[in-house]
Amino acid sequence: MEISFQKHQAAGNDFIVIDNRLNVFSKDIEKIKKLCDRKFGIGSDGLILIENSNIGEFEMVFYNPDGSQSLCGNGCRAAIRFAESLSLTTESTSFNAFDGLHKAVIKGKTINLQMANVQNGREIEGGIFLDTGSPHFVLFVDNVQQIDVINEGRKWRNSGLFGQGGANINFVEILDATHLFVRTYERGVENETLSCGTGITAAALASFSKGCISPLKIKTKGGALVVSFETTESGYKNVWLEGAAEHVFSGKIHL
Repeated sequence: MEISFQKHQAAGNDFIVIDNRLNVFSKDIEKIKKLCDRKFGIGSDGLILIENSNIGEFEMVFYNPDGSQSLCGNGCRAAIRFAESLSLTTESTSFNAFDGLHKAVIKGKTINLQMANVQNGREIEGGIFLDTGSPHFVLFVDNVQQIDVINEGRKWRNSGLFGQGGANINFVEILDATHLFVRTYERGVENETLSCGTGITAAALASFSKGCISPLKIKTKGGALVVSFETTESGYKNVWLEGAAEHVFSGKIHL
């Protein structure tokens, strides 16, 4: 069977995106792993399926390269860009994802995504653990560019501190009260990615306890993003993730 796909990227996070409204893709985990493999497949940080939904304009189904599922913030923004090409979205839209309904606003090259409300983080071994749709552990460091993200991230991810599923590990340098530099080791990819939407969201929220204020401009190896939020007694609300997302190329592959 021949499947049409598009490749999209959002702040360096790259995704295979497939229109699956007619159920053309079987969701076979081994196929997903092969498609995401950078040597034997198309190569990506994840696979996105756009499907029909009774909630919002469409359903965004996301798979990590190892076949596991979670929310992907940058993937959501890539999905919106793809849905725009299918005329499924307007300037202001909504869609269903792993953790429920999300709203988004398209502003030219930029897509502003509303995240779910987030509970206060808890301190673990000198870092802060939060769930922003995916579990994240935030560690504040002095010089993030000097961190061995792959080895240090893998160590924390597999430490057993975060249960069987582990967590994504974020190394965060506070540049000033409104600017961060974030690097992330992503579970499911099992490597450093150029950025991580749920990760920079977790980093922004965790940095509030260090004196940072919303909105926060966040530098990643893949580009710049902005996170804004409001605080409550129990956590954070009105959380928005903003950044560019774009089509890279289109193709077809035999499965």
